[in-house]
Amino acid sequence: MIQLALIEDDEVVRNYLAAFFFRQEEVNCRVIAASVEDFFEKTERIEQLDIVLTDIGLPGKSGLEAIPEIKRKFPDVAVVILSVYIDSDRIFKALCAGAVGYLQKDTAMEEILECVSIISKGGAVMSPIIARKVVDYFAPKRTYNEPLTAKEQQVIAAMVDGLSYKMIAIRLGITLETVRQHIKNIYRKLQVNSKTEVIIRSLKGEI
Repeated sequence: MIQLALIEDDEVVRNYLAAFFFRQEEVNCRVIAASVEDFFEKTERIEQLDIVLTDIGLPGKSGLEAIPEIKRKFPDVAVVILSVYIDSDRIFKALCAGAVGYLQKDTAMEEILECVSIISKGGAVMSPIIARKVVDYFAPKRTYNEPLTAKEQQVIAAMVDGLSYKMIAIRLGITLETVRQHIKNIYRKLQVNSKTEVIIRSLKGEI
C-alpha cells in the first residue's frame, strides 16, 4: 500500500484531497498537514513514507524550501508538487530540489491517483503544460533572420484590421490555405504563437 502525505494550506482543497485518497484501497493517506511545520510535527514518529504531495505557496516555509528537508528525513520518499503556479522558475527550482513530479492543481483527481501509482513504481510525472515547458526549455533555440515578404506584411495588416482568415483571403485574392501558410511563416519568423502576439508587435511598431 502506498504511504502518502499531503501538505496543503487551503482547508477545502486539503479535505477534498484527503477524502478522495481515503477512498482508495491502494493508498494509505497517513499524514494530512496544513504547512511544512505541521508536516514535520505529524511525522515525528513516522519512519517511512512513499510519496509527499505538497503545495508550493504555504504559510511559513514554502513547499520548494521543504523538499530538501523532506528528503533528508525520508531519503526514499518521492516529492510531488501540486500547485497553481506553472512558471518556469518554480518548476525548475522544484525539479532541481528533488521533486519527481509537478502537477497543476486543476488536474483531475483520477489523473492524480494514476500519477501517484506511476510514481510509486519509480516513475516521474508532469502535467502536459509543465512537460511542454520543460521540453521547450531544453530544446535548442532556433533563430530566424528571414525578412517578412510583402505579402506577409499585407497579411499582418489585415490581421490588425481584425479580418478573419477567410476575409484576408478575399482581400488579397489568395486561397484560404495560402493565408494559413503565410500566417505559419509569420509566426515562425517572428517567433510568436498567436495572432494576438502578431497584432501587439505590429501596433508597437516592432514589425
